[in-house]
Amino acid sequence: MTLSDIDRDLLQDCLERKPRAWEAFVDRFLGLVMHVINHTAQSRSIRLTVDDSEDLAAEVFLAIVNDDFGVLRRFRGDASLATYLAVIARRVVVKELLRRKTNVSISQVEDPSFNPVDQSPPPDERLSERDEIERLLDRLDSPDREVVRMFYVEGKTYQEISKQVGMPENTIGSTLSRAKDKLRRSPSGSGVH
Repeated sequence: MTLSDIDRDLLQDCLERKPRAWEAFVDRFLGLVMHVINHTAQSRSIRLTVDDSEDLAAEVFLAIVNDDFGVLRRFRGDASLATYLAVIARRVVVKELLRRKTNVSISQVEDPSFNPVDQSPPPDERLSERDEIERLLDRLDSPDREVVRMFYVEGKTYQEISKQVGMPENTIGSTLSRAKDKLRRSPSGSGVH
C-alpha cells in the first residue's frame, strides 16, 4: 500500500510545522499506537495499567518528534505511513518494555498477578536478579536456554525466536513450558514457580 494523499499532506504539514499539524497527526495515529502497545505487551504476557500505556504512547510520540521529526524525515514512502509508524512504535515499545523487564526473574514473569512494568527495584537488586536469571538459564540445555533467554530476557516474539533458532513457531510454547518444568524439578530450582 502506498502513501495516501491524506497522510502525505499530514506528513508534510508536520515537517513544515504548520499550526495544529502535530495535533492532527496524534489524533490520526493514537489508536494505531495504542493497538501496537497493547498487542506488544500482550504477546509478552505483560499486563499494562492505563498509566503504563499512556507512558509508552508518550515514548512513541517523543521518538517521532526527536531530532526535528527525524523518524518522519526518514520515511521513504515504500509502505503506508501507518505501517511505518507501527514498526517504529513496536521498536520503541519493545525497547522500553525490555528496559523495564530486565529486573524480572523468570518465576515472576510466569506469575499472572505479577506486573513487571510496575516494578522498579534499586540498581543493586537488578544486578542480583540478572545473576539469578543467568544461573537459572545455565541449568538448561542449549536449545531450551536460547529460547528462554530470547523470550524472557530479550522479549522476542515466538515468530522472531523461530526465525533466529530455526525452530517451528508452533513448538516455541512447548519448549518454554518444558524448560520451566525442568527448572521447577531441578534441586536448586525450588524458587521457580
